[in-house]
Amino acid sequence: MGRVFFINCLKQYSLMLKHLLWPLALLYGFAVKLRNALFNIGILKSVYFSKTICVGNLTVGGTGKTPLTEHLIKLIKPTSKVATLSRGYKRKTKGFILANERCNASTIGDEPYQIFSKFSDITVAVDENRVRGINTLRDINPQLDTIILDDAFQHRYVKAGLNILLTDYSNLIYSDFFLPVGRLRDSFSERKRADMVVVTKCPHNLSIEKQSEIKSKLRLKQNQEIYFSAIQYGNIQPIFNNSGASNLSLSPNLTVVAVAGIANPKPFFNYLSQHANCNDTLPLTDHFNFTEKKIRTIFEQFSQIQHESKAIITTEKDASRLRGFSDLPNEIKGYFYYLPIEVVFLGTSNEEFNHKIQSYVRENKADKSLH
Repeated sequence: MGRVFFINCLKQYSLMLKHLLWPLALLYGFAVKLRNALFNIGILKSVYFSKTICVGNLTVGGTGKTPLTEHLIKLIKPTSKVATLSRGYKRKTKGFILANERCNASTIGDEPYQIFSKFSDITVAVDENRVRGINTLRDINPQLDTIILDDAFQHRYVKAGLNILLTDYSNLIYSDFFLPVGRLRDSFSERKRADMVVVTKCPHNLSIEKQSEIKSKLRLKQNQEIYFSAIQYGNIQPIFNNSGASNLSLSPNLTVVAVAGIANPKPFFNYLSQHANCNDTLPLTDHFNFTEKKIRTIFEQFSQIQHESKAIITTEKDASRLRGFSDLPNEIKGYFYYLPIEVVFLGTSNEEFNHKIQSYVRENKADKSLH
């Protein structure tokens, strides 16, 4: 009875708080629309850059930009010179930085560091000023065929050659509202600037009828393409090399503590609960700033589990931050694993999406050779 009363009180409090936040959301929405209007009429200036692909969203975090960016890299790099540019969210540095072997999540941000760790044969850079970042990249390497702009859709000082807008299936942009009531950081009307819209994190068995309903509610223009994608999980991997970690795989016999510092950890937790004996889940804030004390606290709680086969499993993004603690003893590092993910498109749209991207890159290479 007491638990039900507490939950009802919490719901009432959340509802009251939401009503109090509406004026702030309306003010924020007005400011966003005014800013976009200033860009639209040319008072604020956008700089057009060909041979650029922008991956972005209208909401705060959690739509799967990094997995899609990695998908684009895999598509483009076999035949073209590709670079990625992002602002390097929550890094402890400023200005333009080119990723190298001395960088880590603190110097360039967790997502760029994750990309650099997986694709050391491409150029990875960060700069909060995207115009400066693009120009610097092209000065450093004039032979670049494509620059992928990670999380730059709302950064209107840059007008990309190809804009890909992402929206999470569990929080579709047409059902959302401005911060702080909802998660929109930009106006729903700005979807019209996208060349492609990708609905991410869909169920693998999403029906054609549901896809049609979403497409109808998004009210896209005739020339805008829409695709539906899902997350595919890989095999768990040790976070730290040479830590003595065992070769483990997910099974009901593996007891895990799940740790996630991402915007929407629910799918991650659900997957581990379905494929292993999930002893506990620990949700942290997005881009959580790990400390050695926090890691040791997690490990101390984990060490109380009386089971021979056990592991602490986190996300790939969290792993990029945890790798900075390489001085931890191996008896701690050996229990930390991460779960890699990749994007898969539903139905036959994978080939169609890939063809569109490769055609765009190929056409821009042809233009460059003509000049």
